Amino acid sequence: MQLNLTSRILMLLSLGALIFLQSCHSKEGEGDEEIKFLVTSPLTKDTTITRTYVCQIRSIQHIELRALEKGYLQNIFVDEGKFVRKGQMMFQIMPLLYRAELQKAEAEAKFAEIEYLNTKQLADSNVVSKNELALAKAKFDKAKAEQALAQVHLGFTEIRAPFDGIMDRFYVRLGSLVNEGDLLTTLSDNSQMWVYFNVPEAEYLNYKQHQRQDSLLKVRLQMANQQIFEYRGVVKTIEADFNNETGNIAFRATFPNPKGLLRHGETGNILITDVLKKALIIPQKSTFEVLEKKYVFVVDKDGIARQREVAIGAEIPDLYIITSGLTSDDKIVLEGIRKISDGLKIEYTYEDPKTVLPRLKVYVE
Repeated sequence: MQLNLTSRILMLLSLGALIFLQSCHSKEGEGDEEIKFLVTSPLTKDTTITRTYVCQIRSIQHIELRALEKGYLQNIFVDEGKFVRKGQMMFQIMPLLYRAELQKAEAEAKFAEIEYLNTKQLADSNVVSKNELALAKAKFDKAKAEQALAQVHLGFTEIRAPFDGIMDRFYVRLGSLVNEGDLLTTLSDNSQMWVYFNVPEAEYLNYKQHQRQDSLLKVRLQMANQQIFEYRGVVKTIEADFNNETGNIAFRATFPNPKGLLRHGETGNILITDVLKKALIIPQKSTFEVLEKKYVFVVDKDGIARQREVAIGAEIPDLYIITSGLTSDDKIVLEGIRKISDGLKIEYTYEDPKTVLPRLKVYVE
C-alpha cells in the first residue's frame, strides 16, 4: 500500500516536471519570434494648408460723441442700437442762453453796420476823416465776427450724426446736466470692417517675398460661432514695426459688411490658405519628440533604424509637412517606434505611402 502511494507521488512529480519543461520551451520559442515593423516613405504631393490667426474686429469708423457746450440735455431724438443717417439730429442741449447771445450779437452787428454806412457817407462828403471810416469798419467787422461766434455756440447745442452708423448705448439721460466734453454715446460705421491679426516674422517674410506687386492677400473670417463669414476680406495694410516682445507684426484686413452682421469689438479667427507645391508629407504618428525637436527613424539598406531630426513646416490633421531632414526616397518607421532604439537592426514590411495616408483620419486632397 505504501509502495503504491510512493509510485503515485513520483508519477505526479514527473508529470509536473514535463509540463514545466514544455512551458519553458514554448516561451523560449515565443521570445525568438522576430517583430516586423511597418515602414513607409514620405509622400510628395501638391497640397494646401490653412493658417489660423486670432483677430479683433473693428468698425471702419468708431467715434465718441461728446458735448461741445455745457447745459441741460433737453431732447434725445434717437434710440440705442438704432441706425442713423449723416446729419440726423441726435441730441439737443438746452439752447436758450446761446440763442439769446446770438440775438444780442445780431443786434450789435446791425447797429455797427448802420454806424459804418453813416460814417461812409460822411467820409465820401469829406466831413469825417478816413481814419474814422476805418474805425467804423473795424467795429462792424468785429460785430459780425461775434455774431458768427454766437451762431457757432448755438450750433454746438445740436449734436448731429457725422456719418451713417449705428448708435451705442447712452451715457447720459434726458434732463442731465452735461459739461463740455462729456461723453454722450459712440457711433460706429459698420459698412466695412477692419480686422486686425498678428503674423510671426517668418510668415511675414514668406508672404512679402512671394507677393506680386499687383495682388492683395485674400483671407476668410471664422466668427465666434465657428461659422465662416460669407464675404472674403483683403489685406490692405501692414503696420510699420514689429512688436519686439512677441516678434509679430499686425496685418489689417478689410471686409465688406452689407448685411451688418459684424459689429465693433467682436473676435474671431482669420484663415489664410496657402498652396504648397511638391510638399513632403509624413504621418504625425511616425514622429517622436526629444527636447522639443521632432525625430523619425529612417531605415537604411541594411535594415538598421537610425534616428534623424526633421523640420516641420506645417501641421495639418494627422500629417506633417516636412521642410528638411527627409527625401521622398527615405524609408521611415510608421508603427512601433517606441520599441526601437537608435542603431537597431529590424525586420520590416514596406507599404506605399499612397495606401498608408488614406487610412489616416484626414487626408489632404
